[in-house]
Amino acid sequence: MSVLVTGGAGYIGSHMVLALRDQGDDVVVLDNLSTGFRWALPEDVPLVVGDVADDALLDKTIKDYGVTAIAHFAARIVVPESVADPLGYYLGNTAKTRSLLASAVRNGVESFIFSSTAAVYGNPPVMPVPEDVPLQPVSPYGRSKLMSEWMLQDTAFAHGLKYVVLRYFNVAGADPGGRTGQSTPAATHLIKVACQAALGLRPQLEVFGTDYDTPDGSCLRDYVQVSDLAQAHVAALDHLRAGGDNLTLNCGYGRGYSVLEVVEAVKRVSGVDIPVVLSPRRAGDPAAIVAEVAKIKSTLDWNPQFQNLDMIVSQALAWERGLADRATT
Repeated sequence: MSVLVTGGAGYIGSHMVLALRDQGDDVVVLDNLSTGFRWALPEDVPLVVGDVADDALLDKTIKDYGVTAIAHFAARIVVPESVADPLGYYLGNTAKTRSLLASAVRNGVESFIFSSTAAVYGNPPVMPVPEDVPLQPVSPYGRSKLMSEWMLQDTAFAHGLKYVVLRYFNVAGADPGGRTGQSTPAATHLIKVACQAALGLRPQLEVFGTDYDTPDGSCLRDYVQVSDLAQAHVAALDHLRAGGDNLTLNCGYGRGYSVLEVVEAVKRVSGVDIPVVLSPRRAGDPAAIVAEVAKIKSTLDWNPQFQNLDMIVSQALAWERGLADRATT
């Protein structure tokens, strides 16, 4: 029995691989390496290079490795890009998830952990936002993920597949042991970009929108550390293996920081006064979104360890330094 991690050579997926391995699970990774890296995985973890919509490859992988559970991370995730290329996002995030679900059903996979997003909420009417508010995504990215949630729910009802959907808030940081981190050069995660600016890898940091209805005018977000997030996935899988019910859960800390607060944290931790350019709002960005976390705390055995913004920034900064060293050797 093994766990198939799609997108497992990428940022969040590689942390999931480590978390599963750390607790003794057998793991196989499927990744097309468009944003992932073979070196981000332990050498003895099998990597199948290919696409989640390749039915023959999926069927063979599931059979060859005795896959009984899937953790699905392979996706496109950049909100402004989704506004410019909606069809690409409906293909990459929705149509390809449909192919993966079909293969899971064909091959008798028991459990499915789905990487979703707080973008399904859009501009929620209450804050912190609970899982049961009306879902009104404001970007093709959010809508593509919501469609996938619906497909998963319908598939589970029809075929008995067990699932947990985790709606991420803003993911940040790196493995505390330095084994993996956010490695995509053109990634748009705020903390990564700010750390790159602090190290001189970018000339400046651009802040999009300072006229939102928030305390300092910049967007407000709930930042969850990536290893904590991976442990939430492991806890979700353990929940299903123990016979637990299907779940849809927020995954955050229930505490928001503004973009400008994050910038100040990076300046503080790095000791560098990052050049900041204030720019207009981007399409598809909600003003504020913070997780209500009562449900995940009451249903999963999840005990996050890294709920400190400066610690998260310190991890991200250390990882960026390591990447820069890797590039020069």
